[in-house]
Amino acid sequence: MTDDDRRRAAQTVLEIPFFNQLWDELEQAAIHACIFAKYDDHEARQAHAAEARAIKRVRDRLIALSKDGDMTGSRKAPA
Repeated sequence: MTDDDRRRAAQTVLEIPFFNQLWDELEQAAIHACIFAKYDDHEARQAHAAEARAIKRVRDRLIALSKDGDMTGSRKAPA
């Protein structure tokens, strides 16, 4: 798959309203679960926060991919 194919595929996915609504709901659920976790349940709070970060990371990667088509730069560790 070429970079242009990947860019177009990411753009197509991001144009699907249900995809965006679903990921919004997943992110909000993870955030609310993190906020409303029991006071002393640190493991659950950390797990929900990690879930919210992962959801955001997936969406950010799709957005970056839809703009430039090349994901190699964002996968590299900073020097």
